[in-house]
Amino acid sequence: MKNQKKATLFALIAVSMWSTVASAFKVTLTYFSPIQMLLVATLTTILALTGICHKQKKLHLLKVYFVKKPLYFLLLGLINPFFYYLILFQAYDLLPAQQAQSLNYTWAISLSILAVPFLGQKLTAKDAIAILLAYSGALIIATKGDVFALDFTSLPGVFLALFSTLLWAMYWILNTKNNADPIVSLLLCFLLGFPAVLIATPIISDFNMPPNWQGWVGAIYIGLFEMGFAFVAWLSALRYAENTAKISNLIFISPFVSLLLLNIIIEEPIYPATIIGLIFIISGLLIQQLKSNAFKKPAL
Repeated sequence: MKNQKKATLFALIAVSMWSTVASAFKVTLTYFSPIQMLLVATLTTILALTGICHKQKKLHLLKVYFVKKPLYFLLLGLINPFFYYLILFQAYDLLPAQQAQSLNYTWAISLSILAVPFLGQKLTAKDAIAILLAYSGALIIATKGDVFALDFTSLPGVFLALFSTLLWAMYWILNTKNNADPIVSLLLCFLLGFPAVLIATPIISDFNMPPNWQGWVGAIYIGLFEMGFAFVAWLSALRYAENTAKISNLIFISPFVSLLLLNIIIEEPIYPATIIGLIFIISGLLIQQLKSNAFKKPAL
């Protein structure tokens, strides 16, 4: 049954969760390497989603979906959680959290660009304006406003943050061919991606994770709320929504709340260029949403 009040509640819960994760990423990276953080977070997500699917009596669908499309779900699992989050966490390790988070919001613009070769869609004038605004905002943020000097805080970090948006966009493009239950599909992706995380951990770093409780709590928190419960809440919001556009627009609250939390929790000073650049990016996303209302599955 449609229920706009329930939809709004679930959407606000998801937005609240996503608003905290930039701070959680940065705190946890003080103790764990990116791959170590991904290892703990991924395992936590698997346990959480398994519990949800068990309660919904849907665990048997894992085998059904995998047998039907093994290579397809393996590819999805390698993108999310493995490659996407590893690259995103590495970007956060190299950049101020406000920069990594804001650059990550250009993923929907990346989606519109990749939809041209992969989905046969055409770029419109509104798309072109949205792309120009979003990447102008990204440049302002990455250079702290000194766009002509092109003095980046960390050029590798900027590259990784933007590359992660391409991976996330590709993940959702591939999901256009997926008619399976979204929560079961997400669990299957994490189950298939976890071995890659496990193999990569001793290659990139090691299993010798420090005993500091802050690192463990942070990684578990990320697994529960960034990768798990937030998506369940968002999917519930879309299911109950009478007006999807109103629900989708709530996601634009998240980056500004996140900036406030970054300033309060980790005492990261917020650059004026970040605010200006983020306004450019959000403006581009709003123009894009007016065109297609496609901003249904956000990512931070």
